[in-house]
Amino acid sequence: MIPTNILVHQQSKVLELSYSNGNTYRLPFEFLRVVSPSAEVQGHGPGQETLQTGKREVLIANLEQVGRYALKPSFSDGHDSGLYTWDFLYFLCENHEQLWQEHLDKLAAAGLERDAPMNAAGGQSCGSH
Repeated sequence: MIPTNILVHQQSKVLELSYSNGNTYRLPFEFLRVVSPSAEVQGHGPGQETLQTGKREVLIANLEQVGRYALKPSFSDGHDSGLYTWDFLYFLCENHEQLWQEHLDKLAAAGLERDAPMNAAGGQSCGSH
């Protein structure tokens, strides 16, 4: 489903997406950053994900539409390789609370704090990206 309106709220750090069915969703920048569909975050296969930390203050520095199928945010921490398709964005809207809780549960299981620096989280960048 393609949003009918997209607003970037820098002060409250949320991306607001409105749809033709009357629903409006507000996705925090931190959430968008930690669930990025990029290989840097998701890895190249199951079990290769990099748990993201220290993203509470991240901003969307730029947001561009890619063709007629996706948005490409550039985040203030330099991450800009995730393409958020319309379907993926709508999935995030519909499942935001569950996905956020899963992220928090993964942090807890790894003994990590949400605001821990990425190097403390053992995060590694994929050398090919």
